[in-house]
Amino acid sequence: MFAWLARRRRRRGAGGGSEADQGSHWLAVADLMAALMMIFLFLALLHMVQVERESAAHTEVRNEAAALRAAIYSVLEEEFREDLPRWNAELDRDSLTLRFREPEVLFERSSATIRPRFEAILADFMPRYAEQLRPFAEVIREVRIEGHTSSEWAGSDDALEAYFGNMDLSQRRTRAVLEYAYQLEALQEADWFRSRVAAVGLSSSRRVLDEQGEEDRRASRRVEFSVLTDFETRLLGDAPPEPEPLPLEARGR
Repeated sequence: MFAWLARRRRRRGAGGGSEADQGSHWLAVADLMAALMMIFLFLALLHMVQVERESAAHTEVRNEAAALRAAIYSVLEEEFREDLPRWNAELDRDSLTLRFREPEVLFERSSATIRPRFEAILADFMPRYAEQLRPFAEVIREVRIEGHTSSEWAGSDDALEAYFGNMDLSQRRTRAVLEYAYQLEALQEADWFRSRVAAVGLSSSRRVLDEQGEEDRRASRRVEFSVLTDFETRLLGDAPPEPEPLPLEARGR
């Protein structure tokens, strides 16, 4: 009998130790889960702070970029306010584009030959334009001369042939404008401007439409000067390197 009771106590003692071990095990797991939860909460808080900082930085960039673009528009509008009507030109605030809209003044028909009247306008406009943009040189990525045409192409009803014919024509026209600008004495020393200006012919890809949605062929034939900026990359400290100006002997080619 006593032997049986002893054996029963030993079994109870062994069972009790097992329950104690299991309790210790679950406590250790609970502590581990609590620690992991704290780490997760810390990482989530860190992420939220980072997102908030980036959002604030982006907002600051957008605000400063908007202010700088408004400043560029302001100086151009003030400089050319009285000239725009007599040139039949306009300055677009949103795109910082100055648009010459008088096709009869710009080029000979179906030709890249600049008319004398437009040469006189360019001789007056280009040096003043470069001078007004000079204070903003650090945030100007490109000054683009864009040539635009209508979809019309003499002697052909084929849309594709007309498009590429006008592509060649618009490219030759903008190159003629750029070459003329490079010959102006006032721009000879404007290295920052010469290193950023580019000529682009866009054919009829951006036609002007009238109120009925039809192409306005006359308005589509135009030359535009657009300021392209890189405010965001420069303000965030990730600006591309400054382009090297061409040597003098290369500019005349």
